[in-house]
Amino acid sequence: MRAIWKGHIQFSLVTIPVRVYNAIDTGKTISFNLLTRDGHNPVSYEKKDKVTGKPLRNEDIVKGYQYEPGQYVIIEQEDLDKVKLKSEKVVVLDGFVKSEEVHHTLFETPYFIGPDGDVAAKTYGLLCEVLKESGKIGVGKVVLRDRETPVLISPHEKGMMMYRLRYPEEVRSMNEVPQLLEVKADKEQMKLAKTLVDSMTTKFSKIEMKDHYFDALKAIIDAKVAGKEIVTVTEEEPKVIDIMTALKASIDAAKKKPMEKAKGAAKAEEKKQLRRKAS
Repeated sequence: MRAIWKGHIQFSLVTIPVRVYNAIDTGKTISFNLLTRDGHNPVSYEKKDKVTGKPLRNEDIVKGYQYEPGQYVIIEQEDLDKVKLKSEKVVVLDGFVKSEEVHHTLFETPYFIGPDGDVAAKTYGLLCEVLKESGKIGVGKVVLRDRETPVLISPHEKGMMMYRLRYPEEVRSMNEVPQLLEVKADKEQMKLAKTLVDSMTTKFSKIEMKDHYFDALKAIIDAKVAGKEIVTVTEEEPKVIDIMTALKASIDAAKKKPMEKAKGAAKAEEKKQLRRKAS
């Protein structure tokens, strides 16, 4: 695994040399190239003036901020240079907070953090253990691509992770969502709904988290490469039924699953016994 960033974590007078690694496997994302339908030639990205249609060179393009509809103020590179921040190699932790204080809507990109060298490993390990035992996470800032970015440092398995955070003002209010009404549920419906939730309660690790779209798309690509016939399957849309009927049927189905598993296990055990006797 190659590091994408090298620097330090700093809090108070403590400094830890670290390396940052991508936690996301980008190889699990399928991307496409644009080609011409005739000849399958690569399509270039052509910059054009949307009004005149005139092709543009890089030097013909400037950055503009739209402060009113159709009204822009031009921002030159020297303007951007004035707001450059000093350090791009230090994650400065401003404090430590309880993990539940940081709302999950603020989480953005995850990264792995590892120690940079044997000497750093001990201090790194100490911070990791302190965070685990205290139940705290570190919150601070780092300069990435000339912009100050809020980050969060938390323990993860044998090491630590860093998450890029959104600023709270970037997250819109739930109150902006239309048609959110305070609905008083029918007592019988609520009872059945709770029963259904209880019957379906499990552990996150037992729920399949697999990108079926990736697998299906990769299968199509592989088939095309191999010159095979592609078979498409059309799924039927689920039917919308009465809420009470749906809840009762769901509870019955949830109750049947453990019984079916038990029957299957009993049959498997019976087959094992027969094999033993036969041998």
